[in-house]
Amino acid sequence: MAIDIRTLLQARPTRRDRIEARVSAAEADRAGQPVVITIARDFGAEGHEIGKMLASELGIPLYDKEVLVRASQRAGETVDKIAQYDEQLAAEFTAFLPDRVDSRTLADKLFEQMTQVILDLGSTESCIIEGRLSDYILRFNPNHIAVLVTAPVEDRIKIVSDKRGLTRQQGARLVKRMQRFREDFYKRYSAGKWRMDSGKDLVVNRAKLGREGCMEVIAAAYRAKLRELGVCEEAASRATEEAEAARPLHVPATVE
Repeated sequence: MAIDIRTLLQARPTRRDRIEARVSAAEADRAGQPVVITIARDFGAEGHEIGKMLASELGIPLYDKEVLVRASQRAGETVDKIAQYDEQLAAEFTAFLPDRVDSRTLADKLFEQMTQVILDLGSTESCIIEGRLSDYILRFNPNHIAVLVTAPVEDRIKIVSDKRGLTRQQGARLVKRMQRFREDFYKRYSAGKWRMDSGKDLVVNRAKLGREGCMEVIAAAYRAKLRELGVCEEAASRATEEAEAARPLHVPATVE
């Protein structure tokens, strides 16, 4: 999907734009055309924070670690057992395994279930999915907007160090380690076919745009996709501004 950033940023969204986007999302879901945003994020670029802001702006759910919870339920594992599992652990305890069919770890089993959870979400509801190789899993979905949130490494080191009370050296080590874990996760589970920057419709720079600016660019792309599907105008005629404004937004909490 080709996106002209200059067109997207011509005007800030109005309150009515926000209302129409929320009504449009429901209309798209009913029409069987949900629009899904996937957010890949370089470690320290604040992709999760931007995702939360985006969910609030658009009135659609954000799925992060909840994908893991659903996958664990499908796999018959307890939430406690996989509470510490993440891309980091997947990389750690699969790195030393031989490439044999019977070398199936909890990470591999959970990834199979996560894949199905993500495919189900992508076909049933407009939402935002963070990480979990969701951009690769949904690469053939025509209503999928793939986003990468990035920033120069020095900016990411500063963000991580400030948030966690680390020295610059400690922050640099953490950023390097976690970035490698995420890249290894992509490499392993895409069989080397996909990288974090592969196949993206949007790449937003946290250092250049700030969190709010990144959110606004992604939100504008989402609204443009709804218009392309022809649901925005139809949806807007189905509800008044006052009625929609009174509806509470439902944004599922992530499992920290």
